[in-house]
Amino acid sequence: MSASDFQSSKTTGQSGRRFAQEALTQDDFLGGQVQIWQPRQGYRAGVDPVLLAAAIPAQAGERVLELGCGGGQALLCLAARVPGLVLTGVELQAEYADLARRNAAQNGQEIAVIEGDLAALPAELRQCQFDHVLANPPYYRAGAHSPAEDVGRQIALGGDTPLECWVETAAKRLGHKGYLHMIQRADRLPEMLTASTGVLGSIEVLPLAARAGRAAELVLLRARKGGRADFRLHAPLILHEGLRHLKDEESYRPEISAILRRGAALSWPVPK
Repeated sequence: MSASDFQSSKTTGQSGRRFAQEALTQDDFLGGQVQIWQPRQGYRAGVDPVLLAAAIPAQAGERVLELGCGGGQALLCLAARVPGLVLTGVELQAEYADLARRNAAQNGQEIAVIEGDLAALPAELRQCQFDHVLANPPYYRAGAHSPAEDVGRQIALGGDTPLECWVETAAKRLGHKGYLHMIQRADRLPEMLTASTGVLGSIEVLPLAARAGRAAELVLLRARKGGRADFRLHAPLILHEGLRHLKDEESYRPEISAILRRGAALSWPVPK
């Protein structure tokens, strides 16, 4: 079964649970190109899914799967930049899966959203192959951070599924020469590299640092199914101008502002 076949088939796992309208806010992404409903209390997307979407070198007609799609922020930002993609998302939490469907409709996009555990995908999806898989897994190991009052935010920050399972699932769903893109905390890079060994190749890592001279807090990982290129560690991508925050206004560097406000692609730096 192709991804496009699955796209048109019945979405599985819909429980009917959803956020009340008064519990949501509508927020602009990409300078208003994308409007996203998000819970007032719960997981609210920042710049991370936008940067993840900007890093994916997708082309019209290609098939894209997001593991843990939340409210669909990354997929919708990618779709705004690259029309004509076949989009599928998997989300564990019923309320967020419903929100992703609502956000897709709000933005005139078609996304097949499957409510379920990425460690136990439905049989129809296990028969599909994708050109790109993207993921923004919980940044903390389960129990490794202070509990959040909201259950949805708690799961988004520290899920029980190990990073190894995220990478393994992505590798299985990628077609030959397909790409995985994942954003994660820098201190969990060793886990991602270990999980990728033997199942993905041509691994590249792009550290993301808030300002020049600061350690990277996040990393973008790119890996390829069947890739044979040597490992590449890129120079850090600096997000903000200056060495420190001086006044109460945005200080993003021009190329970062272009990504966040105008939907530009993120160009991975080429080593000199």
